[in-house]
Amino acid sequence: MRDGAIPAGNRAHPAERPARGAFIRHLSALRYVRDDEEALKMTKRNRIPALAAIPLLVAILFAAKMLAASAGERSPGPSGYHVLKTIPIGGEGFWDYASTDSAARRVYISHGTHVVVLDADTQEKVGDIPDTQGVHGIAIAPESGHGFVSNGRTNNVTMFDLKTLKTLSLIPAGTNPDAIIYDPATQRVFAMNGRSGDITAINAADGKVIGTVPIGGKLEFAAADGKGTLYVNIEDKSEMAHVDADKLKVLDRWPLTGCEEPSGLAMDTKSRRLFVGCGNKVMAIVNADTGKIITTLPTGEGTDANAFDPGTGFAFSSNGEGTLTVVHEDSPDKFSVVENVETKKSARTMTVDLKTHNIFLPAADFDAPAAGERRGKMKPDSFVVVMLTR
Repeated sequence: MRDGAIPAGNRAHPAERPARGAFIRHLSALRYVRDDEEALKMTKRNRIPALAAIPLLVAILFAAKMLAASAGERSPGPSGYHVLKTIPIGGEGFWDYASTDSAARRVYISHGTHVVVLDADTQEKVGDIPDTQGVHGIAIAPESGHGFVSNGRTNNVTMFDLKTLKTLSLIPAGTNPDAIIYDPATQRVFAMNGRSGDITAINAADGKVIGTVPIGGKLEFAAADGKGTLYVNIEDKSEMAHVDADKLKVLDRWPLTGCEEPSGLAMDTKSRRLFVGCGNKVMAIVNADTGKIITTLPTGEGTDANAFDPGTGFAFSSNGEGTLTVVHEDSPDKFSVVENVETKKSARTMTVDLKTHNIFLPAADFDAPAAGERRGKMKPDSFVVVMLTR
């Protein structure tokens, strides 16, 4: 007998086969109906918890959005930049420039009489450089392992150790040293003296003053091209000085037509383009070899710092009105405004971490100015650093 065959004695009579087949089909149909009913019941049972979970999911998403908003995070725009967090610093005193040592992962923030040092990755405070009266800027000279701070009130420059942050010496400068930069080509530090209108040149290795470059006018920020040339904004003359960093002499003085009260300055050393922040709400793009203004682009109001990130092709203008103007270098002769990112009112200076492309902007809250005052009093312990990311 083959497997599955019906024994002869149990086979149905031919006349009974249709009736038996109909009966079997009826039983199968009843089974399918029961299966469908069970499936429907299971679907309903599963659907009820799923429907009940929808309000919970909505609540979780809303809470996450509110938590991000409370932490200072905002949605990105066309540039991708948005406020990720606000870092509380507190304490008293105003601020000016900030600087980032991307290799050593440190962010330096000027703060009245001292420099606050943050970890660039965790944003935790990792140190402090004290007794820098009227601090304006910070320059990093990695080859020598030294950093330099311009002290406007005491007319000198603090040299400190980049690893320990300990002060090594005080270097005499001109009157009210303001912006300060490092030139890797000559391994010299240059302090722009705002009131005496000259530049103090310092040997980064030993902190010795090499010489002084007379310029004239109120000097603001400067940039180095890495080939032994400096560019310096002259705010009260709406000019730029082109300086030989080795011979310590002025090569050119270029008028910045259409740019009033130039302050911030940055450079794309590859395309030889300078980005100048102007008091009349424009960014002037200047050819570093000829001094010719290629174009001017609109920015926010109250800029005091500019930066360029070669990794993204973005140039930035930090504006005291509470915005960051983002400009893209489409080509060496074509530039476009990408957007104005909301930051915080009073955030007029900044520093860019070239490794992560994060941007740090010092800011604080102020009372309304009294009659005749340019600005109100800074609210106690309101000093913060706004961090943007993309």
